[in-house]
Amino acid sequence: MPKFLQRRWHGYHTVWAFMLLLVLIIVVSIYNWALGIVSLFLAGTLCFTMLKAEISFRRNLVEYINGLSFRIKRIEGEAVSMLPLGIILYSEDRTVEWHNRNAGDIFARKSLVGEAIQELLPDLMPSLAGSAQGKREAAKDGAVKDHRVEITVDERYYQVVIIPSERLLYLYEITELVVLRERYEGEKLALGIVMMDNLDESAQGMDDQQRTSLIAKVTSEITEWSKEYEVYLRRLSSERYLMLLNHRSLQALEESRFVILDEVREMTADLKVPMTLSIGLAFGADSASELGALAQSSLDMALGRGGDQAAVKSGQRLSFYGGKSNAAEKRTRVRARVIAHALRDLMQESDRVLIMGHRTPDIDAVGASIGLLKAAQMYNVEANIVLEGPNPSITRMLEQIRKDEELHKSFISTEQAMQIMTEHTLLIVVDTHKASMTMEPRLVQHASRIVVVDHHRRGEEFINEAVLVYLEPYASSTCELVTELLQYIHDKVQLSPLEATMLLAGITVDTKHFALHTGSRTFEAAGFLRRIGADTILIQRMLKEDLEEYISKAEIIKHARMVYDHIALVVTQPGMKIPQLLIAQTADTLLGMTNVVASFVISERPDGLIGISARSLGRMNVQVVMEKLGGGGHLSNAAVQLEATCKEAEARLLKVLAEIEAKEGLFE
Repeated sequence: MPKFLQRRWHGYHTVWAFMLLLVLIIVVSIYNWALGIVSLFLAGTLCFTMLKAEISFRRNLVEYINGLSFRIKRIEGEAVSMLPLGIILYSEDRTVEWHNRNAGDIFARKSLVGEAIQELLPDLMPSLAGSAQGKREAAKDGAVKDHRVEITVDERYYQVVIIPSERLLYLYEITELVVLRERYEGEKLALGIVMMDNLDESAQGMDDQQRTSLIAKVTSEITEWSKEYEVYLRRLSSERYLMLLNHRSLQALEESRFVILDEVREMTADLKVPMTLSIGLAFGADSASELGALAQSSLDMALGRGGDQAAVKSGQRLSFYGGKSNAAEKRTRVRARVIAHALRDLMQESDRVLIMGHRTPDIDAVGASIGLLKAAQMYNVEANIVLEGPNPSITRMLEQIRKDEELHKSFISTEQAMQIMTEHTLLIVVDTHKASMTMEPRLVQHASRIVVVDHHRRGEEFINEAVLVYLEPYASSTCELVTELLQYIHDKVQLSPLEATMLLAGITVDTKHFALHTGSRTFEAAGFLRRIGADTILIQRMLKEDLEEYISKAEIIKHARMVYDHIALVVTQPGMKIPQLLIAQTADTLLGMTNVVASFVISERPDGLIGISARSLGRMNVQVVMEKLGGGGHLSNAAVQLEATCKEAEARLLKVLAEIEAKEGLFE
């Protein structure tokens, strides 16, 4: 019996009360013994009555408790059996030892005893293995840990609570909760922008009636597509549309890989420049205003990668779809003129200009840097090119630069650049838009004003703090962009023959002697450089191949094999270390072989990384392949560096190729 009940009548307070009563009786007896005897009798009667009542209370209490215990034991089994959740006890060999009635109802069986957990709940086995490890850890620190897992049984959802210390499973049905959760996730708002990214170029030469007819034709196609996928479409301008949709529709669009991109391009294929669309979509933001900003950012990303594709930003995930065609060349130079004037103002407002390319710079990066150096010098602004050590691809170029003492003095190391940089210094990044790929990322972090000039398709990583960005993926090279800027940045451009030659060399290398990525503006830029003294013979001397390198390239090509009928794949022998330049040159050479549409060369580099160079003639987007491996580049020219072995890199590449072939096909 609880102590508080035992002290109900005979605690210390009761004893002191009777002692006080006894003292009073004694005092009364001294003055009147008869009255004292009566008082003593009455006190004894009271004590007897209280004792008898206490004994009766205890007897009744014990009888009540025994009766209640009997009732609880009698219904205990029935209560556990009727609980609205399944309870399963399993043995050490993971077979059912006991279960309640509800657990049997879940599996539509009367008895589960002796059944293996693996057969009843196969999805639970990995968690059971993990819970066993947790049990051992809990035994060490004395803590009781449980594991919660969601499973499906006969198209109904359950949450299973695993208590490994007791080998006990609880199964709660959460079907309604899961359905509501899926409905909530499916109805979340997504926002997008659709843009005709080359309307002016496609409608070049058309009259108003023809232009209106073209827009109406494309608009009708987009409207039908939006109805099919339950997307609300609102026209914002002649070439821009707003999309409102839910997550379920967004998933359907991603599964279809935005077929509207191909439909519009094929529908307008008879035009000189087929119409293409760019789509930016955002999902997962907390507010509509944030969704709008992310959608515009996704559209900028799609346009920065050359257009004709969709960019989807969902939380931390950024996915790209389409991008099968080369970026359309812009026929107007208005943007080049605007950028040139803005760059001129920034240079004049700066105390110094630092120009930096990517790590292991190539001829295009160095040539573009020289062009921008000259632009700064024309306005008497002190400028330097940041270059850290030579590499095989620019060795002959640097030999020619050393002959011009004034130009050679303009090259400084990264440490020197860090020392002379101030808050008024302008940093120009050329031939890359990723801070991690620059020659010295610390310069990007410390620079207060940054300009980016690049021709690569925009990737997820970007120097967002740049005050001026000139990123045109349609251009053949950064040297082409810089040559155009030079024509607008100053009324009278003064380039020495050597400086003009370096710019033309950058264009020549990136276009493979004007065979790839060329447009009308590429030849216009080359013509301008040629007029002011660019030496094509000097370029040929700089680009001559070494005999030993040519033999090495032939040895590599010996190991080539064909995959998917039109892809040449080379994996060099283990231990064979080849410079990145030679890997790229080998991939270029393979493109000249019969029936080769794309080429991949995998080899270990001197720095221990595995380099993969990818090339194509336009029918295959090798940039998408390299991005899935962590690299990037252009539609027809891309690369990646991996920390792996050649065999592992080959396996990863083949897996990516298989995924793309299964989803959308490798070739257009």
